[in-house]
Parts: sequence; C-alpha cells; structure tokens
Amino acid sequence: MNPHADLRGRLVGVDEALDRISSGARIFLGSGCAEPQSLVHGLCRRTDRLHDLRVCSLLTLGTADYVNERFLGHFRHNAFLLGSPGRAAAQDGRADHTPVFPSEIPELFRSGQQPVDVALIQVAPPNAHGQLNFGIHVDIQRAAVEAADLVIAEVNPNMPRTHGNSSIAAADIDLFVETGSAILELPEPEPDEAELEIGMHTARLVTDGACLRLGIGPIAHAIARFLDDRRDLGLHAEVLSDAVLPLLENGNVTNRRKEVVRGRTVASSVMGTRRLYDHVDGNAAVELHPSDLVGDPRVICRNPGTVAVSPARQIDLGGQVCADSRGDPRACPIGGPADFSRGAAMSRGGRPVVALRSTAADGSSQIVARLDEGAGVSLGRGDVHWVVTEYGSAYLHGKSIRERALALAEIAHPDFRAELRDVVRERHYATVAPENVGRIFDAYPADSVRTHRFGGEDFVIRPLRPDDTERLRDFFYTHTMETVYHRYFTVKKELTADEALRLCSVDYRRRMAFGVLGSDGGGRETLIAVGRYDLDPRSNLAETALVVGEAYRQRGVATTLLQLLCDYARAQGIDGITATILPGNRSMVSIHRRLGHPVRLDPLNVRYHMRWRFDADPRPGSAPAGGPVATESASTPAPSP
Repeated sequence: MNPHADLRGRLVGVDEALDRISSGARIFLGSGCAEPQSLVHGLCRRTDRLHDLRVCSLLTLGTADYVNERFLGHFRHNAFLLGSPGRAAAQDGRADHTPVFPSEIPELFRSGQQPVDVALIQVAPPNAHGQLNFGIHVDIQRAAVEAADLVIAEVNPNMPRTHGNSSIAAADIDLFVETGSAILELPEPEPDEAELEIGMHTARLVTDGACLRLGIGPIAHAIARFLDDRRDLGLHAEVLSDAVLPLLENGNVTNRRKEVVRGRTVASSVMGTRRLYDHVDGNAAVELHPSDLVGDPRVICRNPGTVAVSPARQIDLGGQVCADSRGDPRACPIGGPADFSRGAAMSRGGRPVVALRSTAADGSSQIVARLDEGAGVSLGRGDVHWVVTEYGSAYLHGKSIRERALALAEIAHPDFRAELRDVVRERHYATVAPENVGRIFDAYPADSVRTHRFGGEDFVIRPLRPDDTERLRDFFYTHTMETVYHRYFTVKKELTADEALRLCSVDYRRRMAFGVLGSDGGGRETLIAVGRYDLDPRSNLAETALVVGEAYRQRGVATTLLQLLCDYARAQGIDGITATILPGNRSMVSIHRRLGHPVRLDPLNVRYHMRWRFDADPRPGSAPAGGPVATESASTPAPSP
C-alpha cells in the first residue's frame, strides 16, 4: 500500500472485514472481471453464521459459489445481467434477474429503490496522491459505493489503473483487504466460418469515421477483422473487449470525429485478456465512465455515424428480437442493446445492427414465425433497423410486415426457408405466386454481392430481392420523362407495387437484375441504378436493360453493370446478350460500341439493335466486371421484362 494513503488502521484480513456483515444484509458485488474473489470466497466460508444474504451484481463471472444449491437459504442472488452460473440458477428458481437498462441502474441505487447495505469491490492500489482506482469496471460500481453503508475494498496491484471517472478516494472506503490474485479474464473463442460471414456483412455497414459499439463475443471479433482498412473510427461502448484491441493498436481508432470526449475511447467497463488490461493500464486515450453516462441514448446519439451491433438469439418475422435465453423470461437480461440501438438510431448517419447466426446450437432456426413462449423481447419492432446473418443483411426500419417477412426469410438458413415461405404465404405477406417465392428464397446468389467505388463514393452492387420493391418504386419516381421513355419505350407515369414486385422477383438465371445501392445518409438503402436481363430460350441470348439515376451518370455505373451482367450470364451458360436502344439514347449506344459490341440502326432509323455473342471477338468487353473500362455512364433503354 502506498504510504501516502491514510488508511488509519482500516487494512484488515478478509475474515475480520467480513465480520462486519450481518444476516439479512443486502450486498453489492463488484462487477464482472473486477469481482473481488477473495471476499466472495470468504463470504461462502461463513455460511455457518450468515443467513439470507441478498446479493446483487451487474454480471456474474468467477466461481460464483453463492449461486450453488448447497447455499440455498444463505444467499439469494439477483443479477442485472446473467453470466453462465447466474443464468442456470435463475432458470432453476434459485436466483433472480432484474430486467432494466444498464443506464438506469445507478439511479436505482441512488434513489434507494435497490438498497445497498454493503459494497464489496476490487480496486487498484492508491497512487502517489492517495487515490485508488476502480480499474476495469466503473459501470454501476460508483453509484453502489456511494449508496452503501459499508464499503469493503479488495486492493490488488494486478488491477489496471484507468483514466476517466475511475478514481475513488481512500476516505470513501471503510475497510481494505490486500490480495495479489490474477484479475479475472474473459477469453473468447475464435469466430467460426458463419461468424466470419456475419462479420463481413456487418463491416460493410461501417464507414470511415463511424463510432462503434461492437460488444463481446466471437461476432464482435469477426466484425473487427474486416475493419482493418477503416480510418478515424471511434469507440463509445458499455464494454471494451479484445475484439477492438487490433483496431486500437493499429491506429484504425482515432476518435477524432466523435463529439463525446473527442480523441478518447469511452467505455464503462473492460472485459478481456491480460493483454487488453495492459493496453488500458494508465492509457489516457481510454476513459471509463459510469453506465448512466456511457449508456444514455441522449449521449450516444451525439456521436455521428454510431454503429451499434447487438447480438441476438432469435428474431421473428415482424422484427421482435430476443437477445438472450429463449423461452425463459427469468433469464432474458435487457443489457445494453436497447440503449445503444436507440442511441445509434438517433445519431446522424447512425446504424443500429442486430447480428445473429441463422441457426442455434441445437440446429433450430433463429429466424422464426414467432418468438418462443416466454422469450424476453430485448428490442421491439420499432427499434430494429439492420439485421445480419451469415446469409446477408436485411433493413427493416419503416418497412411493412410483408416487407420484413420477405427480407428476413431471405437471410434465414436454407433448411428453414421453406417453412418460413409457408408462413409468408399463409399470412398473405407476399403477392408473388407461392412457387415463385420459394424459388426466389432458395436461389438468391449471395456470393454476387460486392462493393464498388464510383466517383469517390462506395456503393453495394447486389442481386435484387422481393423486399426491394419499394426501393425500385422510389427509384422510378426520380426519373425524368426522357429517362422513363428510354427505359420503358413508352410514356409511363407510375410503377405499381405489383409491377415493381414482379421486376424484383427474378429467378437469378433466366431473369436476373442487379441493383446499385447507396445510402440516403440516414442509414436507408436507395437504388441509384438497375441492370437486368431476360433470357430468350429459343436463341439462348439475354436481352439487357439498364437505367442509371440522373445524378450518378458519367461515373462508369452503366459500364460496370453491363459487364457484370455479361459475366453472370456467361456463368449461367447463356451464349450472349442483345439490346434494343432508342436513337435518342446516344450514351448507351456509345457504351456498347466502346465495349466492342456490334450496334446497328434499323432501316427505318427507329431503333438501334445490339447482338453480341460471348464466343465472338470480345475486344474491350472482355474486361472483368470488377471495374469499369470506361468512365461514362447513362440511363439506358430496352423494354421491360
């Protein structure tokens, strides 16, 4: 102990300190990886004299002997979040769980609604000024200490000293015990193939300058692996895990674009391995603050571009999310997803993301017609924006139940899509014929999704899906009359929902459509271009049609789409492409000619015709679809499929 700390005889042994606790006391235990293990073991040794101790904690890790059945009558544990020992005890009825937003827990202590007689915590030794340190967990501990009648601190030189609102004066602690035990660690398994796919799809939603909340677990690690080329990222999260350590060490995280504690990573706790603890130890670039600050949606939303990733166990076709134990409300903690999802939704350019595997450990689908009976709803339908599985992403916010059901069914595991299709059909979610719905869900070529940069902006190019119906209609109504005429060969004033749905419901072989999608700045995907083909089975040639939004021309969009359609058609065994072009559509004629496609004007000078077989001399058109061979783009013709 530092000689500058005035302890005045308060440094005692574990048993002497615990002698101050009486039966019936309400005890707060320090959080997660900062749980004071020596004091916990000492409590469990005193069950011959202590009864009905009501133990409260944020998250149970460690050995947690107090939840064991043999201590029934001596301890009753109540957790705000459930680790593995606490979850099993709650499910057996031997422990309790209080569902509440972490940002609201400190006020429970301050108001007295959650009384605290004794706070048992673990701290770092005093510094040269006599200040101790909460170390890797500030979260709800500060409020619990302030509310407690008796505070006993386990002082451990292995506890990292952190910056932020993490110091505590020696005068605020009644008794001290010394320990040299290792700080609890939370190692996490390497992400598997499915989790890496989830990470890749989620990372596409993260742009330079985004402020992240990734959470803990293998999916968080998977996402971080795909962010190694992002710049000026920020971190504002309730917990930091090893997942973010490479981003911190490699300079991807600078926090320059944050508004809340600019230039600093902000969290309320740190849970990981010793390597992570060493990184935050004395590091002024990382600050820990209480949960009611870090997790307040009104604070979270001040950081522009917040991307909050929330893990889930189950989601129904309407968008309700269960984040933890399915089917048992006693073991379904609310946790941080609701706070951070709402904060991200209010953030300028923010993106709340729900990430889950398509199937559970027992092989059952985690995208379901309805949540299991008793499942806790962590995020309501109005809270859900992006949903990501290993099969892709779906955007639900502002969408109808029909659109949600179609979008979620497409990112479900293939083994369960038929079952979900039945629900879509029985509940009249789709107006496409049932056999077509099935074909669309099963055939979606997820490996054709890619990103591409046009004019300095990143866009996603992917096959269209039935849930793109409203995007296509919105895109149609941005066209000028000239663009509509060149595309549909007629004066067309509307695109009905049924017609748009048919255009989006392609079979991905005979009928194919690629969309180029950007963001409207609020996280909503918008179409900026569409390229499609329709196969003529008699000639085995595919007729193409392209249209590019007026604001995105001259960037190479049409050229790239045309090349992509050619590559895709060739892979499907199609022999070539055709196109019919109105004379006024000079830019499209120019693009085909630049790609080496033969274009001729009919004898009546009414239309241009293009017919190009893939086995012909490809000339410039043989370039791969990964990049344009020309920079000019245009709205394009060809009749509607």
